Amino acid sequence: MDIAIMVEGQNGLNWPRWQRIAAAVEDLGFAGLYRSDHFTNANPPNLDSLELWVSLTWLATRTSRIEFGPLVSPVSFRDPVFTARMAVQLDELSRGRLTLGLGAGWQEREHSIFGYDLLDLTRRFHRFEEGLEVITRLLRSERPVDFSGTYYRLHDAILLPRPVRPGRPPTLIGGNGLARTLPLVARYAVEWNANFIPAARFAKLNARLDELLRSRSRQPGEVKRSLMTGLAFGRSDAELHRHLATRGQTAAALRERGMLVGGPSELVDQLGELAAVGAQRVMLQWLELDDLDGLEVLAKGVVPHFKG
Repeated sequence: MDIAIMVEGQNGLNWPRWQRIAAAVEDLGFAGLYRSDHFTNANPPNLDSLELWVSLTWLATRTSRIEFGPLVSPVSFRDPVFTARMAVQLDELSRGRLTLGLGAGWQEREHSIFGYDLLDLTRRFHRFEEGLEVITRLLRSERPVDFSGTYYRLHDAILLPRPVRPGRPPTLIGGNGLARTLPLVARYAVEWNANFIPAARFAKLNARLDELLRSRSRQPGEVKRSLMTGLAFGRSDAELHRHLATRGQTAAALRERGMLVGGPSELVDQLGELAAVGAQRVMLQWLELDDLDGLEVLAKGVVPHFKG
């Protein structure tokens, strides 16, 4: 298993912060840097929100080692044709370091503010499935493709130039849903990204995904397993207690939600539990965008214990 960093792009992210964080993640030995794709947070106030694909294009040309991608980019306000087109070209620009994270969309506030139709849950996942079909066909087909759906249509469509690296970029689907998400992972994804669940729950979903993959004549090893989760990290007991007080919850309560809580040694133990149940990468949600010293302490205390 290896360790990556994830930041919330709508939570005050601007160019100076993004540039500093990217350099730190690259230099400190983390496996990757991922970010959300949102206009706003679910609740006010509105904060700086650096545009996803512009920021990732900059990252591709200013880093050389780390993997990166959206966790996740929603088809509810991202047209799948443009998403596929940008992803192919960005993966080539970065020499194969992009993972294309995709989702159905969920945050009502940003859709309402900017005039995008989120849809009810059933239609939202129907649209998501169509979007996945469009993206998959465009990425994988060497010939022009057709598709006629409720939400999207293609006629003699092909992306040019074609990917130099076959099978790139890999598609990631995020979520914990048994009824909708995992079947879509089994059908379309190269990586499943769970979020905010403890090790025991991850193990159960992981086993269920194995079953779904076999039912589609796919081997479990064909799909990478990762987890994005929250972090309450303290360089000292006093700092950790301050973070817990800010969140208004106990360490035990946060761990029940799947978050990692503690100093470096405690995090190593909790990450070890996730590795034992099949997590191959953990993306740690780093909310303190200006705390690069803390990021360095985290890297030195945790990363050497987990190398992919």
